[in-house]
Amino acid sequence: MAQQHLDPTDPRSRRVGPDPTGDALAGYLRAQATEFLRALRLHRETGAGANGSEGSVEAARALRRSARRISASLHTFQSLLDTDWSEAMRPELAWVSGTLAMEHAYTARLERLLTALHRLSGSTAFPAPTGARVGAAASAKAGAPAQERGNLTVGAAKAGALLDRQLTLARTRAHSTALQALGSSRFHAIADKVAVLASEVPLTRTAGATDLRPLATAAQDRLTDAVTALPLVTAGNPYNAAALVHGLSPDTVPHPQDAPWHQVRLLLRLHRYAREAVSGPKGNAVVDLRLLSAGQALNRHRDASEAAAAAAQAARTPRIAPATAYALGVLHADQRHEVEAARFAFQQAWQKETVSAS
Repeated sequence: MAQQHLDPTDPRSRRVGPDPTGDALAGYLRAQATEFLRALRLHRETGAGANGSEGSVEAARALRRSARRISASLHTFQSLLDTDWSEAMRPELAWVSGTLAMEHAYTARLERLLTALHRLSGSTAFPAPTGARVGAAASAKAGAPAQERGNLTVGAAKAGALLDRQLTLARTRAHSTALQALGSSRFHAIADKVAVLASEVPLTRTAGATDLRPLATAAQDRLTDAVTALPLVTAGNPYNAAALVHGLSPDTVPHPQDAPWHQVRLLLRLHRYAREAVSGPKGNAVVDLRLLSAGQALNRHRDASEAAAAAAQAARTPRIAPATAYALGVLHADQRHEVEAARFAFQQAWQKETVSAS
């Protein structure tokens, strides 16, 4: 029997009081625009050096969070907003969020891969990243055949050095790109539009009398349909050989199995943000554990998928030693196993039956 738990933020049953209309959407957008401007001011005050200070990194995350929420709201509730303005703003906000996300993504990917190499080989030949799971590495070392462990350890140091060079270079370029973007006339135009949004939301004439809940429910239905199309039976299997075979082939195209899961992750985010807009400021503080667990699983899925692709790309580097290629192959397989584990975790979280509070 499916596990049941309360769903206190269902857009059709959570809110108590007047029906949420375009006025509630306007308040939500103004709040997110204000957060965007506050984060931008913090980013300028903290500055950004070669690696970025802790304050500037947090400010960039806040910029991304508010940009995502504004863009998602323009998508979900587009029928209540000026069409030309909405269609012009959405790709610009997506550009801001995507550009600012790249540096963090490369940093996290490198740490993930070096941690996995350390865990798989038990080697101390290269420095483990902060937070490396030493206990897991010791456990893995004790259980692996000695010959395979020796072969992996030989190539792990060079594999780690190769990944460090490639991903550090990519991170540095992403950092420079983000700095250039934040100083560009394109970004300044976006910031000006967000500043106007903080005081004036371009709603349609009928938005003030239109209930937000049907549109939020439509976002939920799109998510449900996408999840229904996922191969959740395959996700219950501990080993997916098809994904490993594709990842080790010369073809560099992303694995076709991953795309539907990435799409579900985006739809889940749209659903969450629609709930926020409908439930209002007080409702935003309520956490739906089911959606939270499912979202975390899909984030792990995305991270492992991209890490596996990075390992496979590194293994295609010309003239690397066989031991290095072997270590990268083992690392790739490990990350594809992490992909399958994340899919299984999503399956377990999603299939919990939700009981709406009444």
